[in-house]
Amino acid sequence: MARKNKILVPEARESLDQLKGQVMKANGYEVNMADPDTVKYEVANEQGISLQKGNNGQFTSEQAGKIGGPIGGSMVKEMVKMAQKNMTQK
Repeated sequence: MARKNKILVPEARESLDQLKGQVMKANGYEVNMADPDTVKYEVANEQGISLQKGNNGQFTSEQAGKIGGPIGGSMVKEMVKMAQKNMTQK
């Protein structure tokens, strides 16, 4: 069973998914904006990792990091840019 990371503000899920889609699309990935979580399959394929829908509990932490790292890292970079822009506008 796939699990989603626990979000401290559950109402933010939709906005975070939209951000993921926008950021990954800007990085050259094909993104289904209705379900931006599917980009992880493209990232996995690019890394040579066979990601399947459902439970992938057999993955090592290194394999999981190769999939999630580029996605989360890109999102964090974008959020930092957004925060910096917001700070300069105040």
